[in-house]
Amino acid sequence: MSLIEFKDVTFVHQNGVTALKGVSLSVERDELVGIVGENGAGKTTLVKHINGLLKPTSGSVTVDGKNTRDVSTAALARNVGIAFQNANQQLFSDSVENEITYALKNFGFDPGLIQKRLDWALGFFGLEEYRKSSPLILSGGEKKRLTLASILAWDPDVVVLDEPTVGQDAIQKEKLAEIIKLLHSAGKTIITVSHDVEFLWTLQPRLLVMKQGSVVGDGPCATVMKDRMLLEGARVSQPQLVQLYDALNVRPDQPFRDVSEARAWIERGTS
Repeated sequence: MSLIEFKDVTFVHQNGVTALKGVSLSVERDELVGIVGENGAGKTTLVKHINGLLKPTSGSVTVDGKNTRDVSTAALARNVGIAFQNANQQLFSDSVENEITYALKNFGFDPGLIQKRLDWALGFFGLEEYRKSSPLILSGGEKKRLTLASILAWDPDVVVLDEPTVGQDAIQKEKLAEIIKLLHSAGKTIITVSHDVEFLWTLQPRLLVMKQGSVVGDGPCATVMKDRMLLEGARVSQPQLVQLYDALNVRPDQPFRDVSEARAWIERGTS
């Protein structure tokens, strides 16, 4: 049985706008998935169904064998952590410290473990100096890091990241990519929604392409990102390394995974 399964899911907002149209897909345990598509394609609506924040208008969503219509969002949250695109919608505590420890306390973690998780999260995400400060004083990028820290601190089995690189500098993006890879190698299921195709390219996930509420592409990142017609139809850019690969007269069988690989190939060709 798949960990997450959408069966012919349609979702219609209260204003009558159809955000998802007959979506059927499954996500396996330990899978690394990326989701791309233009604004309004249905990406955020899709992932909000995974922890029951939204319920299908028709069709069904099951997570670990449980139909999301039959269980509460609170019950699903222990195993499904979502970091929203807009951090302001997620932050509510009076201090950064309390924001990170809130879920840990609610889930019944031991006080000693709570302290260890808190210290790790503050240090890893560069938030130590704001430990006692209100989240309201943080910059947009710092708020985003705080939401990530709050979720990763309780170590859910499924981690959903909605536009995690927004407001992050290059160093923070590298850190985020490394922790995603680490979590994936530790058996976590990771789903990342992003317009940042360069970031997704470094992860090489299974890639879903969405357009107007439907999944129009699904496959390995290297395969999907080479399909220019598919991407252009969904208004998704190709990563720069794929564009470089396409521009070469002589090239390897697959696009370059990183800059060092591209440099080595070009240097061999010019030596």
